[in-house]
Parts: sequence; C-alpha cells; structure tokens
Amino acid sequence: MGGFNIDDALRYAGVRFPTAEDISAMARRGEKIREAAPARYVYRVFSLKDTEDGPQLSEAGLTLPGELAKQMLTGCQRAALIVCTLGAAFDFLLRAQEKRDMAEALLLDGCGSAAVEAGCDEAEREIAARFPGMYLTDRFSPGYGDLPLTLQPQILTALNAEKRLGVHAAPSCLLMPVKTVTALVGIASSPRPARIRGCDHCALRENCALRKGGNGCGLEK
Repeated sequence: MGGFNIDDALRYAGVRFPTAEDISAMARRGEKIREAAPARYVYRVFSLKDTEDGPQLSEAGLTLPGELAKQMLTGCQRAALIVCTLGAAFDFLLRAQEKRDMAEALLLDGCGSAAVEAGCDEAEREIAARFPGMYLTDRFSPGYGDLPLTLQPQILTALNAEKRLGVHAAPSCLLMPVKTVTALVGIASSPRPARIRGCDHCALRENCALRKGGNGCGLEK
C-alpha cells in the first residue's frame, strides 16, 4: 500500500499547529502502521438501475435510499462498493498503546484514520484505471447525509468482506475492526460534481475525536 497524508493524520489526531517534530513523529507512526497493519481493500463494480426507492446496484440487489445517493449517482452507469480496513492488527496496536500512553494512542488513532482513507484512495485509483475515459464521483459512505448505517451488513455481504478481510458489522452497524470504511463511488461518462463537505458527509464522523471535542478538521467548507 502507498503512503498516507500526514496533514490529514495530524488533523484527525487534533494537532492544530504541528511542529516539525510532530510531522516527523507522525510519519514514524505511519511507517509502523504500514509494517504491522497495512490497509487492505476489496471492491466490486455493479451496474446501476433507477427505482422508485432509489438507485439499485443490480447484481447485489442493494437499493440505496435517500436523497444523497440519488444526487451522487445521477448520470452514473455503474457504481463500485469498497471495503477497506487496517484489520485486527491495528486494533491490537491501539489497545496496547492505550495501556501505556493514552495521549500517544490518540495520535496513533488519528494516523490510523488517515491510513485507512489512503487505502480507499488506492482502491479508487485502481477502479479508475479499469474504466479509462470514465469519471468517478467523490466517495460517500453509509452515515453520510441520509444514507443509513443500516446498509453496512448488506455491503459487507455483497463483497464477502467477512471472509476476505475479517470485517463484520456490530448490532449497532458500526464496523469492526475499528479502522474500517465502507464506501461507494459512481462511474459516469461525464464529469461529476464535487463532493458535499461537512461532518454529515464524512466517513469518519462516528469515530472522529475532533467532533467529540467540538472541533473541526479544517475541511468543513
């Protein structure tokens, strides 16, 4: 897997004015994650069908309710489902660090968030390479806007993610291991609008330390 965005990692960890040492230390954490818990992903591309209840990923029999999915997938001929995770190895690293140093654990958590997002970016690049001349929408996930978290188990089933990645959904529909993201991206023959920004549209909103502290990451607008 490729690298991750250190600036994103620092923001997720709540470091607002990083020093050179902060940047260097976060890079070392990223290297530790790449060695011990590299991001892994699976994806599948489905044809899209418009239905009264929302866009449907035909081969999966998965219908996406709400206005956000309609907005993001309008004009798309296909859509890809992605699951990306750092796996149980990251959970082990994080729990061990929490026992030693909670402040360092928060920084490691932020680094993990950036690492799993980088894995999703890599999946998108692979999908784009399969469809030259086509355009991808921005990524969006259950929990964004009005797209319900209750879709998580169906997405995991459609990608056989429990067997392939060891990922499952808790009864609350939160994903385990903790640094796991499910996402959708539309594929169209013409350029798509830019993403809607803000906490309501962020894949990390449920586990975001910044939101819990009443702050933002600087990408809200």
